[in-house]
Amino acid sequence: MLPVALQLYSVRDELDKDFLGTLKKVKEMGYDGVELSGLGGRDPKMVKDALDELGLIVMSSHVPVEELSKDDAMDRYKAAGCDYVVIPGIRMGKNCELMERNIGIIRDLAEKASKKGLKVLYHNHDFEFYKVNGRTILDTIYEEIPAEILETQIDTCWAKFAGTDPAAYVLKYSGRAPLVHLKDYWVKEGYNSTPYDIIGEKKQDEKESGFEFRPIGHGVQDMPSILSAAQKAGAKLVIVEQDESFGRPTLEAAKMSIDYLRSFEW
Repeated sequence: MLPVALQLYSVRDELDKDFLGTLKKVKEMGYDGVELSGLGGRDPKMVKDALDELGLIVMSSHVPVEELSKDDAMDRYKAAGCDYVVIPGIRMGKNCELMERNIGIIRDLAEKASKKGLKVLYHNHDFEFYKVNGRTILDTIYEEIPAEILETQIDTCWAKFAGTDPAAYVLKYSGRAPLVHLKDYWVKEGYNSTPYDIIGEKKQDEKESGFEFRPIGHGVQDMPSILSAAQKAGAKLVIVEQDESFGRPTLEAAKMSIDYLRSFEW
């Protein structure tokens, strides 16, 4: 069984109220570690010391491109204990010129991180599975930037939503998939929209939209297959993420996910 971390974006409302208390609750639930969703203006050493004291692994943080491009960003995340900084997606569009421009941005950041002793991961959504010149954008990113400086963080929810078998896609990048995102969801039959209007500030009702993020093991994902694939692919840990948990406290949703993952051998 691989270590299991929680992407802290999942409980961002609780972190804003009580950062240290929320980390303690995450540990008490049974999580082995966390993935940061930025530092939120907090001192990186304070964050590292708090996680060390609780015995929570921290290997990575999601960092928007705009922040990661700043001169001191890499040093700050390294000081927080991260080995990886994760680009949480770039809107790629569907044309070659925009795709190549954004691949250039990712390559530049990956080279910069490598010089700092960090590795960049790219975290996908569904739109990177669009095809440009006969290849998916995501495969093109990984083909054009060498594995020595860029590895994958496959979000299994968005891979499945895009029509791909997430377990097979994780296996496709064996040896290049150190951290795998576990995410579950429900979707209404015939749903033909995109669920981005229920993420973040808009807060459209999930059930009315026909799409609902759910705790791990409570949605459509074949989670045992994904977990097996992560192990075979050489992942170092898996990361639970739930973008929204409408109608349910976020800490309750996080507890449901870890309880499911601890309920069987894998």
